[in-house]
Amino acid sequence: MAVREIIQIGHPVLRTPARTVKPTELASFPMQQLIDDLIDTMRNAGGAGIAATQVGEPVRICTIEVDNNVRYPYKPPIALTVLVNPEIEYLGDDTFPLNEGCLSVPLRGDIRRHLRIRVSALDRSGTEVLREVAGLSAGTFQHEVDHLNGVLFIDRVEDSRTLATWPEFERHAREVFVAEITEFVKRIGS
Repeated sequence: MAVREIIQIGHPVLRTPARTVKPTELASFPMQQLIDDLIDTMRNAGGAGIAATQVGEPVRICTIEVDNNVRYPYKPPIALTVLVNPEIEYLGDDTFPLNEGCLSVPLRGDIRRHLRIRVSALDRSGTEVLREVAGLSAGTFQHEVDHLNGVLFIDRVEDSRTLATWPEFERHAREVFVAEITEFVKRIGS
């Protein structure tokens, strides 16, 4: 296991849709090592998730975990989740506002995410995963799958005036955002 370098915006791999992983390939040592490296890299960076493209590997694998994350104390817990070849289905048209950031983009900005989704994927052992996710947790899943499709959250920013570096967000907007998103999580339950 190893912590890998996180690719930053401007690197072409972040804009390239990742390729599907074949079941036989998933069982290989290099793919299992990549999954372990993604987990280590995500945890080391304090992220809620990370996609393989963010470490320069253009394959459809991402990991998600929220467990008392100091960077995102308002996010509900998500047990360690490995998604291979994930696809998202929107369950309705309802959306919610969210100020997002990214380990590969040194900015935050306001976007909208679908409130309820269904994720279908394989886990690291090749077992089918079908999961419904709502609220802020649904936003986390959508963010990571966007990476695998070559989409960054800044592509979804509705008003460029909401873009801020992490330090300026912390200084000017975090307190209001955390209060609003904490209330949203209480209301929605996730």
